[in-house]
Amino acid sequence: MADSVLIENLVVETVVGVYDWEREVTQALVVDLDMAWDNRIPGRSDDVADALDYAAVSERVGQCLQELKPRLLEHGAEVLAEVLQREFGISWLRLTLRKPGAVPAAKSVGVCIERSAREGELGNA
Repeated sequence: MADSVLIENLVVETVVGVYDWEREVTQALVVDLDMAWDNRIPGRSDDVADALDYAAVSERVGQCLQELKPRLLEHGAEVLAEVLQREFGISWLRLTLRKPGAVPAAKSVGVCIERSAREGELGNA
């Protein structure tokens, strides 16, 4: 399936980082999501109940990262991907997690992962 739902440049303020001072402040993380979703059903019905609720996904992203307080972006990305796939029935996703200003000479640093659910695990394949 080639359909997807996008969420781009979602900013989440959370504790993130490995240094002692980073564990005492909040910093911005920027999340981009590309999530496989069969958009034919909501496309035909025009009913929000048939669509992937991107407001609920966005809220869950913030909640997850704020509770997790990851030291590493890699850990934050892995946990977030697993939570979204499990809770929203997303069969495949590409997740980019950026930390702006982490390296002075760069706009941001980050990680990008792609994850597919094992066949039979999720319903919206």
